[in-house]
Amino acid sequence: MKKAVYTKSAPEPVGPYNQAIVWNNLVFTAGQIAIDPASGNIVEGGVQEQTRQVLKNLEAVLKAAGSGLEYVIKTTVFLKNMDDFSAMNDVYATFFTDTPPARSAVEVARLPKDVLVEIECVAIIP
Repeated sequence: MKKAVYTKSAPEPVGPYNQAIVWNNLVFTAGQIAIDPASGNIVEGGVQEQTRQVLKNLEAVLKAAGSGLEYVIKTTVFLKNMDDFSAMNDVYATFFTDTPPARSAVEVARLPKDVLVEIECVAIIP
């Protein structure tokens, strides 16, 4: 049976979906964007600042599900502009230092609230 995950340590969903769903020992997160959960505002700055907040949000959702970034097996990165790929990678690499997960990265025409980056992931629950 699937179980919804919710934490106040991550932003409220901006639509009719859950922050994550747990199925057996897997966590499937919704895409996270650079919303500061304390203020509800988009983080100021460029793609690096936004990537940092996105990954902090993912970390909070995973923790609420009983997992963590070290258990992520797959991520999907959505970038508004592929020219930001290198800058996003610089921050991403600081969060996934040991055995980074498999990943896809794609450029999209537009993201919710006009952010620069969105990331979703699949992780195991140890």
